[in-house]
Formats: sequence, structure tokens, C-alpha cells
Amino acid sequence: MNSIISATELAGELSGARPPVLLDVRWQLGGPPGRPAYEAGHIPGAVYIDLDTELAAPPGAGGRHPLPDVAEFGAVMRRAGVRASSRVVAYDGGQGWAAARAWWLLRWTGHRDVRVLDGGLAAWPGPLSTDTPTPAAGDFTPEPGALPLLDADAAAALARTGLLLDARAGERYRGDVEPIDPVGGHIPGAASAPTTENVDDNGRFLPAEALAARFKALGATDAPQVGVYCGSGVSGAHEVLALDIAGIPAALYAGSWSEWSADPSRPVAKGPSRG
Repeated sequence: MNSIISATELAGELSGARPPVLLDVRWQLGGPPGRPAYEAGHIPGAVYIDLDTELAAPPGAGGRHPLPDVAEFGAVMRRAGVRASSRVVAYDGGQGWAAARAWWLLRWTGHRDVRVLDGGLAAWPGPLSTDTPTPAAGDFTPEPGALPLLDADAAAALARTGLLLDARAGERYRGDVEPIDPVGGHIPGAASAPTTENVDDNGRFLPAEALAARFKALGATDAPQVGVYCGSGVSGAHEVLALDIAGIPAALYAGSWSEWSADPSRPVAKGPSRG
């Protein structure tokens, strides 16, 4: 099953007999909240989901965006109208990170029919709405474990025995700059694989063949297991989605660098080499 959907395909499904549940997950790292943008105009029928409070637990020992409480996440999805049998489409402003976080959480908790709008709201050609929908309550009950998940120890081990990809910008991987977390650098053994290289200039995913070639060059097709981390488990979900499009299963280290770098006992590598 495809994990992304084009705006044209979405428009067709919304006008069909079985329209998908639409989740508007607009969010920017350090940027303004997404709700005002949602209220100013969204794809008709979309329900707003707040990444910081509904797709993550409060910041703490697990990083800046720890995984949400599973029961609370289920309640959020049911309020949005998500049923076990629903088609679900998530979109954001175009970067794809936040929508991928929603995709990953739903897939990880057992929902089988979830897609991301390729290119986000910027790709949507149709009218926008300012109406706030009130969908009928869904019945989705999350059951975690359908996608692989790493903790810090497992990520460290995978960097030695498989392929651990760092989805952050190259300068953060190298430790040249670190604008957010307390320490710059990367997990020893991890390979740099910036999320920005998964998409074209319009924020749409590269074709599956191009993504497969990218990840093959990084060693993904020969590795016994592939894992991904980023700053706090958001852009890393985008990389897992890109790998999924390429036909390569991958685990997510949800705590990511924000968890790793907060523990002074964890080693840190710097520079362009894996370390």
C-alpha cells in the first residue's frame, strides 16, 4: 500500500463514496503554532492535530518530543474520527515532517491505511475552508509495536551492527553548529543522511527508484537492519517514510539526539566521518 498520496488523488477520494479522515498537522520547529493557520484555511473536512501536545508527551528525559501516552493518542485519534477501518491522510504545510510523525504514530500503533499528502497543503489545488468539522467519534484502539522502535541503547548497538541514519542537516551531524540541543555532533557510527535530500524543490518525495538508489549508496540494502534518528523524532519519521517508499523497512529512535545529547554518559562523535 502506498504511504503517500498526491493532491489529485486526494481530491478524487474526498469526492468519492469513502472519503478519508483528514488530519491537518501543520507545525514548524520553533515556529508559530499551527492552529491559527488551520483556522485561516484548511482542506475541507480536515481536523487539526497539534504535534507538540497531541503527537508527543511533554519534553523531558525522553527528549523534546517523547512518544505520547498511547491511551491519550488513541483518544485524540478517535476525536478526529479515526476508525480502524478508516482511510487516513495527514498533511502539513509542505515540509512533510509533522505529517510523517502522524503517519508513523498511526502505523506504529497498528493502523494499516495511513498516507501523507505529498507536498502538503502547498500542493492542494482546491478551495480551503474555515469551518471546524465535528466528526463522529472513531473506534481506533492503538496497539503499539507494528513498526520497529529503538531506544538509546538499541540505537548505539545498531550503529555498530547495522546502519543508523542521522536525518538532521549535515552541519548538525558534524557538530559545526547546534542551535537546539546541548551538545553538537552525532551518535558514533551513524551515517549522515539529511531528510532534505528525500524531496525535490517543491517538497515532494523523490520517485521510489531515486530514493532506493540514495539509500543503497548509504548501505541500506546491505545492512541487516536500518534505523533512523534526528533531533527529536519528527524529521526522523519523514526519513522512515522515505525508506518505506523505497521498500526498505527501518526502525525509529524516537528520543533521537535530544535524548542522547542530554545524557553526559553517552559518547559523541564530531566531524564528517561516522566516528
